[in-house]
Amino acid sequence: MTIRTDVLDHLPVRSAVPALWDALETRGTAVLCAPPGTGKTTLVPLALAGLLRPGGPVRRVVVAEPRRIAARAAARRMAWLLGEEVGERVGFTVRGERRVGRRTVVEVVTTGVLLQRLQRDQELSGVAVVMLDECHERHLDADTAAAFLLDVRATLRPDLWLVAASATTDAEGWAALLGGAGASSTTPAGDVPAGGAPGSAGGGFAVPSTATGGAGADGGPASGRGGAARDAADAGRGAEVRDAEVRDAGDRVRGAGDGGAPIVTAHGTAHPVDVVWAPPERAVRPAHGMRVDPVLLEHVAAVVRRALRERDGDVLCFLPGVGEISRVAGQLGGGERLGAEVLQVHGRAPAVVQDAVLAGGTGRRRVVLATSVAESSLTVPGVRVVVDAGLAREPRTDHARGLGALTTVRASRAATRQRAGRAGREAPGVVYRCWSEADDARLPRWPAPEIAVADLASFALHCACWGDPDASGLALLDPPPGGAMAAAREVLVAIGATDDAGRVTERGARMARLGLHPRLARALVDGAREVGPSSAAEVVALLSEEPPREYGDDLSAALRAARRGGDAYAGRWRAEARRLAGALGEVRGDGAGTGPGGGGTGSGASRDGGGQGAGVDDAVAGLVAALAFPERVARARGGGALLMASGTGAELAAGSGLREAEWLAIAVADRPVAAASARVRLAAVIDEETARTAAGTLHTTADEVGWSVERGELVARRVERLGRIELRSKPLAEPDPERVRAGLLDGLRGEGLGLLRWSADAHSLRQRMAFAHRVLGEPWPDVSDTALLDRADAWLAGVLDRARGRADLGRVDAGQALSRLLPWATGDAARFAELVPERIEVPSGSRIRVDYAEEQPVLAVKLQELFGWQETPRIAGGRVPVVVHLLSPAGRPAAVTADLASFWREGYRSVRAELRGRYPKHPWPEDPTAAEPTRHTAARARRG
Repeated sequence: MTIRTDVLDHLPVRSAVPALWDALETRGTAVLCAPPGTGKTTLVPLALAGLLRPGGPVRRVVVAEPRRIAARAAARRMAWLLGEEVGERVGFTVRGERRVGRRTVVEVVTTGVLLQRLQRDQELSGVAVVMLDECHERHLDADTAAAFLLDVRATLRPDLWLVAASATTDAEGWAALLGGAGASSTTPAGDVPAGGAPGSAGGGFAVPSTATGGAGADGGPASGRGGAARDAADAGRGAEVRDAEVRDAGDRVRGAGDGGAPIVTAHGTAHPVDVVWAPPERAVRPAHGMRVDPVLLEHVAAVVRRALRERDGDVLCFLPGVGEISRVAGQLGGGERLGAEVLQVHGRAPAVVQDAVLAGGTGRRRVVLATSVAESSLTVPGVRVVVDAGLAREPRTDHARGLGALTTVRASRAATRQRAGRAGREAPGVVYRCWSEADDARLPRWPAPEIAVADLASFALHCACWGDPDASGLALLDPPPGGAMAAAREVLVAIGATDDAGRVTERGARMARLGLHPRLARALVDGAREVGPSSAAEVVALLSEEPPREYGDDLSAALRAARRGGDAYAGRWRAEARRLAGALGEVRGDGAGTGPGGGGTGSGASRDGGGQGAGVDDAVAGLVAALAFPERVARARGGGALLMASGTGAELAAGSGLREAEWLAIAVADRPVAAASARVRLAAVIDEETARTAAGTLHTTADEVGWSVERGELVARRVERLGRIELRSKPLAEPDPERVRAGLLDGLRGEGLGLLRWSADAHSLRQRMAFAHRVLGEPWPDVSDTALLDRADAWLAGVLDRARGRADLGRVDAGQALSRLLPWATGDAARFAELVPERIEVPSGSRIRVDYAEEQPVLAVKLQELFGWQETPRIAGGRVPVVVHLLSPAGRPAAVTADLASFWREGYRSVRAELRGRYPKHPWPEDPTAAEPTRHTAARARRG
């Protein structure tokens, strides 16, 4: 075995290792900032393990990477530097694959594996150093692992060294966070002779016997550090940052005051990378949800072709997702016409394909189209050019509806710097950025932390198993949002993983050991009892990584396609199904299936083993999917529309073969921004019995008495529901009178007082009462709509007790009911007719109705009936004069006055002159004040 010292000596980060050693020996924690290509991921772990100093002590080092592809690549690179095969002194563990040996001392794991290991063995027995790589990406597992490791240092292992490493990161924020543990350290534990036993194996989960409280090694509290660390970071990190020691060529150590972890920065001699701004000439619509404007993708393909013409070397092109990679690959074509081989790298690509891309050495020029998996911890040999589309994918979760989706966003400046660095790993390079320099200044500085936008059910289960259900005692750069955390804890209670107080149950601890999202763990544990472990594992494996779109939207058909398939997805699916079946075997005998929804279905679906026919596959796939997502069981509403138990609407694609099904278990759905319904991506046919079994906690039977807005009627019935889905109902013969009363009041408040019968007399009474309230005030009641609805109990007393629906309300005499509001108790009601008369007797003897509809009361009367009346009538105890509308013999207004005496003197003469010739049969005396009032014509008046 020959160490490749020629390569190691040229890695720029080597000069920063002494400073890193000093920082760790002094404080036990450090932040390492090193540009891409400097050897941060590969040289530093070897140096910390003592593998570059033959004959010296060897320490076990665990390196945590955010992605499986990066973990495998980092392990291969370190093994190559040592002149060994992976699995000797350097190994790796990722989900579904483990290559370590008896002599392994440096193990590269994913952050998910590290979390599992911490839950199984909180002390990380035998491990001396943990390095969290690419911490700038702010993946939730990495943030959680950092918090747990700080807890371990503060309470159990002050000797455990912890390094947060990245090429671009919020160094001061991480320094404040890591320094919160405050533990000093000398030689770390875990020194073993060369060739010693490896660290603890990955996987496994146990309910911790210790909580996160207690004192840290510096005497301070071990909990509550997260908020303080973030506050310190945001406020300039408390103390002035100073350069403590300059090692050489810009490599330095900084200490963020007394509380911060040292920051070791390696500037090194990174190869220069030129920037070419290449914005599209045509307008590009902003990304929306998962949609990327085809104009941008055409432009990216054009920039790749331009880069091939203008520059030497391979091209690495960053795109947001698999779909965009496929479309750009199609536009490039490849082959002789392009002059380069087109390769695709993403999380779904087979490991052998990923490894081949990273191995390089084909002798032919390559264009590598990649997602963000190629941003960090990877050197793609031969790459001298990066083309960056400037987009990234982030999770978004609709916690109210239980729906999650990826959305396309502008990449952060930190991410674009990481991407550009890929071009300068081996030699000077260039990055073509598909946006303008002005737009670059508007990019977010850092990516959104996953804890702020993701589904937190897994995080909440980790915290519950750790003994801190609400995460209040964990050191986190960003606290979990309250609403998202509450939604996650509701899920855990519903599946029996935690109790109402958030404490993990035995069932929850066993589910956590499966290394799955809690929903899928529930489906595997409870589904295995119903359909057998192998069948349950097959479906859960299908749900843990969404199958390719070409598999279709029918989950059972996708299951059969995966069984038959020879593609990369089918290979990963088979491996994951085997892993899950094995993991399930470790937790069997624990009462699996006895939690919520875990009882027997009696449906005859129970079996083990695949490929026994479409009908059986439907039953198996449907039950397992429904167990994972009980609030997504859905009933058809016609035309491809569905209603989920959560109350959210859903739509099937136009050509879907699932449109004829009455019931579906929806496994994958997303809800586009501003869309009324979710789009169904993957679902299985089920029946009502399966839906009721899987969503048992959502099943209710209750008496519903209330006003139905849809029907415009009081509804009193006994309803059986599955969440918001109505299964069946029947009328209630004797509904609760109080609930009937309340329902009728709701109807009145919703539809208004028009539900009652308002006669002319009732309207008149209300107008008179309104006038009295406006002019006289108390004790005369307010009869506005708002006031009447607020006091409906009072003036409709007795009426509501007898009513049973809309028709009964329509028979209520509103005027008779309204009179109850008059102040009878004080005796004032007796004066109502006097103060606010309904009619006024005029000189002719007629009793004329007063109109109170306007601001001032109006008396509309024939002019001849008022002869001899000098004073205008006044009401409300003489406070308000009545406005008199003097009518012609035809009943049309001839004059309006509030002063009759003045009208007779000044206005009557002109009215007489205008109307006397038109109505000659009616009296028009020269002196109306002395004339006899009459309702009749002049001749009839004389006969009378």
